[in-house]
Amino acid sequence: MGIVGGMQEILPGVYHWTSIHPKLRIEVASYWLDGPGVVIDPLIPADVGIEWFAGRRTPPTAVLLSNRHHFRHSDVFAAAFGCAVHANAAGLHEFTHGEVVEGFAPGDALPGGVTACEVGIICPDETALFVEDQRAMVFADALVTGAPHHRQNLGFVPDQLMDDPVQTKLGLLQTFARLLDDYDFAHLLLAHGGPIIGDGRLGLQELISAGGRTAFEM
Repeated sequence: MGIVGGMQEILPGVYHWTSIHPKLRIEVASYWLDGPGVVIDPLIPADVGIEWFAGRRTPPTAVLLSNRHHFRHSDVFAAAFGCAVHANAAGLHEFTHGEVVEGFAPGDALPGGVTACEVGIICPDETALFVEDQRAMVFADALVTGAPHHRQNLGFVPDQLMDDPVQTKLGLLQTFARLLDDYDFAHLLLAHGGPIIGDGRLGLQELISAGGRTAFEM
């Protein structure tokens, strides 16, 4: 696991870092909510290690996954701190090697004042996580930029990662419009791409107005 983007406080009490995924060998992002002690889609940050979390005022109390593929180092956090791992129940079939994961449903209130928001496109357990106190929305694979600290186009993953690109893109645009209507968020916290602070809502509205676009090519 190489150090890529070190731990940064991007909003009051919200931390972001990136790591090279040990299996995929691509840069991915993780997030930490300092007040409630909640970690989202975690890989252990190489610059500070898991010890950093032990030294917080509130050590980790829960791990939240935006989809089942983002389990990453969740088991390390669970073992070190005794915290539960939460994932969309539609993805629990993935965990067949003794992982202890609690299922949630879209609409559920999760630890840390987070709400599970239905996406369901890309894969059945794809979930957006609304951090109400920070007016931030976390996206897994439905919305990406492809460049965590060098922003490119906000948009979709490449077509070859979709089973039915035409219908998937249409469904995502409809989902984005619904989330904009239902939740008051200003910031986007992306698992594949850097956080978009302040103008994330406008960026998502612009993407919808443009009819969508692919963020990067493979």
